[in-house]
Amino acid sequence: MKQPAHPALRRLLAGWLIASASAGSAVAASADPAETQRIAAVTRPTQDFSRAEPFEANPAGAATVTAQLNATAFSYPSGNMSFERQLDFRVGDGIFRKLWVSAPSSTRSSDGLGPLFNARSCQTCHLRDGRGQPPRGDDPATALFLRLSIPPQTPADHAALASGQATVIAEPTYGTQLQNFAVAGLSPEGQMVIDFEAVPITLADGAVVELQKPRYRIERLGYGPLHPETMLSPRIASPMIGMGLLEAIPAEAILAREDPDDRDGDGISGRANWVWDNETGQLELGRFGWKAGQPSVALQSAHAFAGDMGIASPLVQLPAGDCTERQPDCLAAPHGVEPGTQLEIDQQMFDLVVFYSRNLGVPARRDVNDPQVLAGKKLFYEAGCTGCHTPKFVTRRDSAGPEQSFQLIWPYTDLLLHDMGEGLADNRPEGRASGREWRTPPLWGLGLTAHVSGETTFLHDGRARSILEAILWHGGEAQAARDRVVAMSKAERDQLLAFLNSL
Repeated sequence: MKQPAHPALRRLLAGWLIASASAGSAVAASADPAETQRIAAVTRPTQDFSRAEPFEANPAGAATVTAQLNATAFSYPSGNMSFERQLDFRVGDGIFRKLWVSAPSSTRSSDGLGPLFNARSCQTCHLRDGRGQPPRGDDPATALFLRLSIPPQTPADHAALASGQATVIAEPTYGTQLQNFAVAGLSPEGQMVIDFEAVPITLADGAVVELQKPRYRIERLGYGPLHPETMLSPRIASPMIGMGLLEAIPAEAILAREDPDDRDGDGISGRANWVWDNETGQLELGRFGWKAGQPSVALQSAHAFAGDMGIASPLVQLPAGDCTERQPDCLAAPHGVEPGTQLEIDQQMFDLVVFYSRNLGVPARRDVNDPQVLAGKKLFYEAGCTGCHTPKFVTRRDSAGPEQSFQLIWPYTDLLLHDMGEGLADNRPEGRASGREWRTPPLWGLGLTAHVSGETTFLHDGRARSILEAILWHGGEAQAARDRVVAMSKAERDQLLAFLNSL
């Protein structure tokens, strides 16, 4: 069962921040210069690998949860959540799990699915709040889907992309996402087909790892041919844990790590993706999605409701979902909009889902002082992995909820875009992200993937069947770090994987 977070953990963190010596690294701007210096000291990369760092076992600070190592490990609320707020979390969980149905229906609070869709519930993609799984054999895809777009065709297209109010130009017939399911009376848009090519990689000690390189195509198109310049990009559902904490990292702390011109010469040049925020009416720092295409948990949720399920929400009021003008039957199909609104999920229900998504707790680390884990941590740093997978941040004091406010967290991400090389390129730009760039994914919870999902699949399309395979796919800015892993002895690789599995 979940153990309550230590009630004094947040006070201990604050005390440690106060006691810490100053350091020169760039951090978030603060009204208190002394606090800025203390945060710099706390988040400075360690040089001592003889033992775990203070609070390292609690990757989400006081919000960390201690859970059984089983399929429910990602489904607990923030460890510092009050009893009163846990009721909202449980109701949000119910909405996240519920199956939506097509309209019209007697269950008006659950209708509005589609008309075209990929899944009937949030949990369908984020099974037990964890990673999605690619389809096996002829099974239909649910947690893996194809994004669609075309290059800009008109001056208006170029202007929309330049302003940031559009991140892609939709494929004219099929929109921005291929939907492989439809309500009764309509045809699905098509079916994704994946072919694999074996790519053997020989490590320095002679061991051979066989990667699988996927190729994607679409069969059984339901509404005519695709535009000849259509770009496809597979996307698999990411784990839900810690999203509210990522949202609470100060923008200044993320932007301080940008180095687009690689001025320090380390070969790593992270860039921010700036995307349009429907709530603020301006460009904001992208944080969520495989290319950092959404600025907040709320907008990430709203676009998932619209694109994956065809559900209109307060932030994306599209009752027909991703249907286009070339799909008139789809646009004319019944919807679940409540009278006097353009909503199929109302504000209260939507807010509960967002609250749930912000507060899915990050499990505590395991074996942080194990000699193998400590040796692997040292190798992780020495290989240069922290150039993108930034170990720790301190969240804002004015975060969306008290659970996320002023916590020392260890997500192992910089939330920036990095060129990952030709092997991982989807060749489909999104906003300011190029066809070779991806946002650094958080690593917390990495070692619990098999417990939650029943198997291990990683990267943006689930092609990697192990952590080692995921590392071997790294290229571009991560090529040097990847090559250092290839050069390791088996004993060193085992240490590195022990560390990563402890996250």
